[in-house]
Amino acid sequence: MPTIRRPRLTARRLLATVALATAASLTLAACGSDDTSSESSSSGEAADYGDISVQYSWIKNEEFAGEFYAYENGYYDEAGFGTVNGISGPDTGVAKLLSGTVQVALSDAASVGAAIAEQDAPLKIIGATFQKNPFTILSLKDGADIQTPQDLVGKTIGVQDSNASVFNAILNANGIDPDDVTVVPVDFDPTPLMNGEVDGFMAYLTNEAITVEEAGYDVTNLAYAENGVPYVAETFTVTDQYLAENQDLLKAFLIAEIKGWSDTFTEPSEDTVDLITKYYDQAASENADGLESVFGSLDPAKTGKGLAAEQELISTDDTEANGLFTITDDLQQQTVDSLAAAGWDVSVDDMFDTSLIDEIYEENPDLVDYQG
Repeated sequence: MPTIRRPRLTARRLLATVALATAASLTLAACGSDDTSSESSSSGEAADYGDISVQYSWIKNEEFAGEFYAYENGYYDEAGFGTVNGISGPDTGVAKLLSGTVQVALSDAASVGAAIAEQDAPLKIIGATFQKNPFTILSLKDGADIQTPQDLVGKTIGVQDSNASVFNAILNANGIDPDDVTVVPVDFDPTPLMNGEVDGFMAYLTNEAITVEEAGYDVTNLAYAENGVPYVAETFTVTDQYLAENQDLLKAFLIAEIKGWSDTFTEPSEDTVDLITKYYDQAASENADGLESVFGSLDPAKTGKGLAAEQELISTDDTEANGLFTITDDLQQQTVDSLAAAGWDVSVDDMFDTSLIDEIYEENPDLVDYQG
C-alpha cells in the first residue's frame, strides 16, 4: 500500500473557495431539530433521528475502527438512527459543515481553529478521539536522530506545503528561529528521508513512522504532543446552529461512538483488523475513484501497528478518569495555545463546547470504563 498521507489542508486554503457561499448556506446545517425526538423520549417511545452524514478525515482505515464497530454491532441503530453515512476523506469537513452537506465532521483542531480565526466560522468541537497531537518530526537513528526541538537547528526538514503552519508551530513553541532550519517541500511519501535527502520528515505517528520502521530503519520521533504543541485531533465538529438545535441527537450519536470505540480496546486486535479490512474493502468496491481503490489492499501487519499507535493517542490518564472523547479544561487551553503558536488566535469558548459529552458521562457513568 502506498505511503501517501492525507493532505492536511488548512482552513485558509479550504475556506477561500467557499467563503462567499457560507453565509447563505448555513441554515442547511440545522436540519433535523430535536423537537420530535425530545417528545418521543418523554413519552417513552424510542427516538427516531433519521439519517445523518459524517465526514471522515481520511480513508476508511484503522482511524475509524470505532465507527466500524458502531455499524457492525448496531450501536447507531440502538441510538435511533436510520442511516449514518460515513464519507471517506481526505477532507477536513469544514466546508461541508458550513454548507450543510454533512452534519458532523471528524476533523482536527488546526483546521477548525484556522476556520474560526480567519473566517469567524461558527463551528464547535464537542469531543475528540485523539487526545494527543499525532504529528511528529521523523528522523533516522543512524542519521540526524532528532531527539529534541533544539536538534532541528541546522537541519533540513521535509515539510508538506499544507503542513507548513503546523511545522512553524513547533519552532515558535520552542523559541527556534525559522531561519535556522532549512525546509524542503515534500509529498507524503517518506522516501526522501530514507534516501537521505532530508534530515527529518513531518509525519504521522500512526502512518509514516510505521512505514519507515517496516522498511527496516530504526527511527526517532520528535512528537509534537510532547514538545510544546499538544492539541486534539479526530475531533467531533459541528456548526453552532446544529449543536443548538440537535442536542439529543448528538448525545445519542456520541454514545454510539463511545460504545464503538470502547470495543477497539476490548476486542482482540486481529478481529479489529479484520473488521477494518472489511470496511476498507467495501469502500474500495463502492468507489472506484476513491483513495481506498488507488491505495490497493491493506497490510494487516501495518494496520495492527497503526491501531496500537492510535490507542496511545486516544487513551490517557484523563480519559481513563473521565471517559473517551472528553477534553479537560487544561487540554482545551493547551490546544488554543498551540494554535496561537501557529498564528491562529482563538479562545477556548470560540472553539469548544464539551457540555454534551460531560452530560453523557453524568447520566451514563458506566460508559467511563471503556477498557472493560
